[in-house]
Amino acid sequence: MDLKFTGEIWFWKGPAPWHFVTVPEAECAALEEMAAMVSYGWGMIPVSARIGKAKWTTSLFPKDGRYIVPVKTAVRKAEDLDVGDVVTVHLTI
Repeated sequence: MDLKFTGEIWFWKGPAPWHFVTVPEAECAALEEMAAMVSYGWGMIPVSARIGKAKWTTSLFPKDGRYIVPVKTAVRKAEDLDVGDVVTVHLTI
């Protein structure tokens, strides 16, 4: 399954600070259908992700009825991204 969507980068301070992009509701519905087949615990879904030319592997986290995509520091630096930037995310599950 391949998904493409646009979202804003946001920062979570929590005990383990990280940057994320929230998956839109429509795409989350499609992910929910696949979650049982691919999730490896806590509803996390392993994916290959791409923003611009930067590619990485990660897992989608369930949060507040949706999924969030962690955006690694190396990806943000390679694409010159910061909090509030709107990006197009490509996911392969």
